[in-house]
Amino acid sequence: MIALTNQSTSVFIPDRSPLEAALERTTHLAVGAHPDDIPIMAFHGIVECYAQSKRWFTGVTVTDGAGTPRSGPYAEYSDNEMRAVRRGEEEVAAGIGEYSAAVHLDYTSEEVKHTRSGDVVNDLIALITLMRPDVVYTHNPADRHDTHVAVALRTIAAVRRLPVELRPTAVFGCEVWRDLDWVVDDDRVVFDVSGHSDLAAALIGAYESQISGGKRYDLATEGRRLAHATFSEYHRVDTATALIYAMDLTPLITERDVGSGILRHVDRLRDDVADRVTRTL
Repeated sequence: MIALTNQSTSVFIPDRSPLEAALERTTHLAVGAHPDDIPIMAFHGIVECYAQSKRWFTGVTVTDGAGTPRSGPYAEYSDNEMRAVRRGEEEVAAGIGEYSAAVHLDYTSEEVKHTRSGDVVNDLIALITLMRPDVVYTHNPADRHDTHVAVALRTIAAVRRLPVELRPTAVFGCEVWRDLDWVVDDDRVVFDVSGHSDLAAALIGAYESQISGGKRYDLATEGRRLAHATFSEYHRVDTATALIYAMDLTPLITERDVGSGILRHVDRLRDDVADRVTRTL
């Protein structure tokens, strides 16, 4: 049995497989901060595993989602009521996306960022050790949301503490609250998710409390992917209808200074802009 820190942690398994079997078959793992982050940032992993018998996607949501903005029918909901609603929505999405499992670690944002960050790392170590996924998706450390950045750093810290033989082959930092179109072409990871618009819409549509509560993540997510597809190449016609961008965080697993590794992307953008301006003066 796997031991996780919070008694309120839950695991939802859509096909009702035994807990350990559902976790052990995971090949693609996403670690997101809030309910609804995972289908936005890690849709590529969901698509890779959807309707497959040998590839399985698991989503780990680290926080409880209690502090979400709310309006409309949810305007008077308490934090605890929103927490229950959002967990339920995450489980609906897991069923739609045929996840192997949806894990809710149920930390507050403050705990993830500061007071219990070590517990978060230990939980992720325990989960990844059991799952042994090939690929991990998480937030990119250049995200605009502090909790997203904290989750990315806790995920990197967990992978770094694993024995080499248990580490995933690839770790990707994905976009939610900051697009990654600024990352230079040679450094940017591009996931083509064209042809899966119905699945994407159904997944985002599961988060009704967010959409009717005043955040049109359904339209924004589809629009971002289409914009990437159109603006990714200026010298040829479109060949895709939906692209997702990511950073390759795999090198950070062995680098001593995670901050310098991320800032290197910023430096390469600066150099690219300077070089382009110089060449066209």
